[in-house]
Amino acid sequence: MNRLSAPLAPAPTLPERVLQFGTGVLLRGLVDYLIDRANKQGVFNGSIVIVKSTGNDVSEFAEQDNRYTVWTRGIENGQPIDQSTVVTAVSRVLAAQTQWDDILALARKPSLQVIVSNTTEVGLQYVEESLFENVPQSFPAKLTAFLYERFKNAGGSRKMGLVVVPTELIPDNGLRLREAVERTAKHNELGKLFMKWLKFHVRFCNSLVDRIVTGRPDSETAAAFAQKAGYDDQLLIATEPYHLWAIEGDDRVKTMLSFAQASPDAVLIDEDINFYRERKLRLLNGTHTFMTPLSYLLGNVTVEEAMKHPKVGPLVEQLMHDDIIPTIPADALGDEGPTALADFANAVLDRFRNPFNEHFLLNITLQQTAKMQMRNVATLQRAVALSGTVPDRMALCFAAYLLFMRAARQTESGEFVGEVTVPDGDVVYPIRDEKAGYFYEKWQAVDSNQPGSISTFVQTVLADQSLWQADLTTLPGFTEQVTTYLTTMLTKEVDAAL
Repeated sequence: MNRLSAPLAPAPTLPERVLQFGTGVLLRGLVDYLIDRANKQGVFNGSIVIVKSTGNDVSEFAEQDNRYTVWTRGIENGQPIDQSTVVTAVSRVLAAQTQWDDILALARKPSLQVIVSNTTEVGLQYVEESLFENVPQSFPAKLTAFLYERFKNAGGSRKMGLVVVPTELIPDNGLRLREAVERTAKHNELGKLFMKWLKFHVRFCNSLVDRIVTGRPDSETAAAFAQKAGYDDQLLIATEPYHLWAIEGDDRVKTMLSFAQASPDAVLIDEDINFYRERKLRLLNGTHTFMTPLSYLLGNVTVEEAMKHPKVGPLVEQLMHDDIIPTIPADALGDEGPTALADFANAVLDRFRNPFNEHFLLNITLQQTAKMQMRNVATLQRAVALSGTVPDRMALCFAAYLLFMRAARQTESGEFVGEVTVPDGDVVYPIRDEKAGYFYEKWQAVDSNQPGSISTFVQTVLADQSLWQADLTTLPGFTEQVTTYLTTMLTKEVDAAL
């Protein structure tokens, strides 16, 4: 069978307008996909040069003339989606370690407008290093060297200014990257004129990306796709239908990122994107954190399986619509108001039910305690401010989280493991949480036959401000709610509490 290549997916030659640091599937399945859509609508008319920061082998891209397929499957508005798109927007893929001169040559091109990145959260951290001895190692240093090369060629021209949009999943990613670049520039003594050009003509934008991209499917599924499509694609990636890229910017940013016009519902450019971050944090991430321990302790393995559970599925839907949505502050609702929240919640439910996303519950429990604090403590507090009490569903989920954190033992390697009896038998699971040792110690004093010990345990944990940055025992009735549910789980079963 033929490999995907230019003859199979022809595309016009377009000026190189985008430099992308990172070859990962999120960038290819969201950013490059959206730019490709704009090109095919005649809106942006620009190609992408990708920089591979680690490793020197880019042959997998070259063998397919930098083409690849995005296979979208899932549920959207309750309807099944199954469609594929061949992305032809990538012009070149360059290895930073061996093709650095080619990358710097791109800096001198007037056609370049945009730089995007996804180098993991660690990639945005400042590393003290020289820009002039070898190829810079850290991403901020590479970017600084690239921008300095452009500045030298442009003589500080505004016309050679750029928009930089990092997509790493941390708050204020644009501001953090700017800070790292400025520190690198100062360390390398690049001069006041460069710093001035950087300040006024290079716009660093905070952004938020939201799409599950799972990469190449297993061999059997990929073979079935090839048979259906009529070609083999070694770069095939699978995604869900939902996709969002929110970018913080003004009218100049909108002009530079004209590809947004082709996807007005997916690429959102606004001077304040906190609304999009808040609704994702509370409704998607927060719901995941609430539901996961309860779902796992009932014997479910994936999010989709949990949503099919006759009791968990309805609980999750009610938790989002009835309990969490009312707690989101009015000043975080955005221009569309409450309607946008309800629509987003429904889209999240579709994503949870997607049968093609193997989203394992156990993976979501990584650092569950930190996630509970960051994602849900404010929601608990807002619920009390709104109605005087914590909704029962939230208290139930919190009790299940405490039970999930009960380690049965510690292995020789130092890992804490829990044990639970589910309908299919006994399950042993790792507790991958930096607070696992803390809970192991606290659980030693709990005796299921002594209700007082359960109450004391809950009281102690909820009052620990080092965990929650707050005293959760001050939430009216919350300690009693959690104690009641946890006692039922310990003396009967999890399903009885549910």
